[in-house]
Amino acid sequence: MMAALILPAPLQRRAEAAAGRFLRPSNAPAIDFTEPKGEPALVPAEAVSWRVFKNPVALFIGGVAAVILELAEPRVRAGVWEHTSFRTDPVTRLQRTGLAAMVTVYAARSRAERMIAGVNRRHSAVTGRAEDGRAYAANDPELLDWVQATASYGFGEAYHRFVRPLSPAERDRAWAEATPTARLYGATGAPASHAAWQAQLQAMTPRLTPSPIVLEFLEIMRRAPVLPAPARPLQHLLVRAAVSLTPPEVARTLGLEDRLPLAPPERGAVRLLAQGADRLLLRNGPPAQACARVGLPADWLYRS
Repeated sequence: MMAALILPAPLQRRAEAAAGRFLRPSNAPAIDFTEPKGEPALVPAEAVSWRVFKNPVALFIGGVAAVILELAEPRVRAGVWEHTSFRTDPVTRLQRTGLAAMVTVYAARSRAERMIAGVNRRHSAVTGRAEDGRAYAANDPELLDWVQATASYGFGEAYHRFVRPLSPAERDRAWAEATPTARLYGATGAPASHAAWQAQLQAMTPRLTPSPIVLEFLEIMRRAPVLPAPARPLQHLLVRAAVSLTPPEVARTLGLEDRLPLAPPERGAVRLLAQGADRLLLRNGPPAQACARVGLPADWLYRS
């Protein structure tokens, strides 16, 4: 069994501080994942999701991949671009999205349910018309199903390709584990297996359309100060890794087919970074705190 990775003290302190800052978006209350003691999360600690979501590299890659797919749907694209701060404050938007993902997987069930209820209340006011004239609403079950599916696909596929291959059974478990959260959000028809995702993707692909907004989003993700300036080239590589996860049929629609391949050295670099992050124990992070809440050692998820 491989032990968790602990960096030399100065580097470990920097990593802990950076992770803590990223999960504390401005004007958002701090969330203590160690409380209430003993209360389970929406998914159990032995879930595949607990291992997937602990990896910050896979989450960044998967999150960007998910948004690419979201923005391919005209009504979702209009809602995201007109009612969020992606263009004006992308880092805060990423922080809030990342924190929400952590809460749905690791926080105590009661806290996750309160957060999701608040999101649903805010979504009830998000309405408008897409560029094709169709009306949209953020609480439309069909659109919620697509958004939930793209998130599950992005996070799971990033882990599968760049961290550790998941078996077919593990992939199906990860899809099924997202069902309780999806239903709380109102996505009652979100896919609960890899085969169901393939069917949904096939049904949705004819409805997806190209837009310069997709390319604008990718450029924002490349230049947003998510990582420190010296590591910005690495951020560019991670965005390219996210693009590589776009299903070929969607990539053709969006005009991204020439951007899909990563050269073998680039893929190797992403895998090396992602696999290292998979063992890096951050004691102040939600995964370690959640383990402590349910009575497990802080490094339980980081052993392999």
